[in-house]
Amino acid sequence: MCLPPTAAALGEPARDPAEAEATAPSKRADLPASHRAAADAPATLRERAAGVAATLVLWPLILLLPLALNRTYPSVWPEAWYTHDPTGSPSPLGLSLGLGAVAVGQVFVLAYQWLRWNGSEATGRLEPVQPNEYRTYAYGEAAAEHLSQPEGFALIGGYLVVTWMLKLMPDSYYSFEGGIEWGKVAACLLIQDLLQYGMHRAEHRVSKAFYRASHEPHHRFTNPRLFDAFNGSFCDTLFMIVIPLFITKSLVHCNVWSYMAFGSSYANWLCLIHSETHHPWDPLFYKLGFGTAADHHVHHKLFAYNFGHLFLYWDQVLGTYRDPRKVRQFKANGGPPVAWKPHTGTAKDK
Repeated sequence: MCLPPTAAALGEPARDPAEAEATAPSKRADLPASHRAAADAPATLRERAAGVAATLVLWPLILLLPLALNRTYPSVWPEAWYTHDPTGSPSPLGLSLGLGAVAVGQVFVLAYQWLRWNGSEATGRLEPVQPNEYRTYAYGEAAAEHLSQPEGFALIGGYLVVTWMLKLMPDSYYSFEGGIEWGKVAACLLIQDLLQYGMHRAEHRVSKAFYRASHEPHHRFTNPRLFDAFNGSFCDTLFMIVIPLFITKSLVHCNVWSYMAFGSSYANWLCLIHSETHHPWDPLFYKLGFGTAADHHVHHKLFAYNFGHLFLYWDQVLGTYRDPRKVRQFKANGGPPVAWKPHTGTAKDK
């Protein structure tokens, strides 16, 4: 019987078993928490239960402000603060609550991300979207950069201040009556995402010059993390987010609570689909046709697919959808993961 040659027979030093164990992916201290577990290990019952709990806790917390105040506001503020006079100046209360709703949602999303970044089991199984590449970063530095992006919350917040205070919103948006109208929240999300799909695809297709001036800075992140969601350019945010927001508010006339629910879910969902790890709710979202982190990673990796953000419907209907389960780069190749490098140069659509 033929046996394979030993390391000594090949003139190579024998490898210490302890050294081999130390350099295995699960033992390497330089890897982020998401890459330290075996990629093909099935989720335990405890991990699944924690994932369900995290889902049931996080999403209502993202909507905490409108959920908590849409029925109790008369006992919190004087009537003059929330009564809208179409002939007078708008009260800043609704604007402040809208901005506050997004901020409160961000607090909980960032707390969720901190737990996952630390390798906590409280949010379910940690599984990287791209197992063959890894990114390490200091959480505090990344979070500060994320929150201070001028083309992110500052630009979008400025748009909201201007349109609210200059009364560029339909009168219904200044109304505190009626509670959260969930049908209109869904309509806002769907229309906003459809318009964003069109704008996003146009950025890739109109011309190379337009792509370089708008969306290319965001595409240096071929393996994005949650904090990269609004890291791009002023032109990109204006064209792909602000203009669709202006059109959406003109098409769907909802009250202040519905707009708050839409704004917080929209902004925080955009962050979550840039996550470097799968979320515990992703299997359910995939079945419903909702966008997941893996779906959006496909776009960042391949450039020419998955232009939608919150929903898969537009890509599926228009032939631009690529299932992340069929993308070679998202399957563990059996080797140790390598450090990710930012993309440079102009991407070529395929």
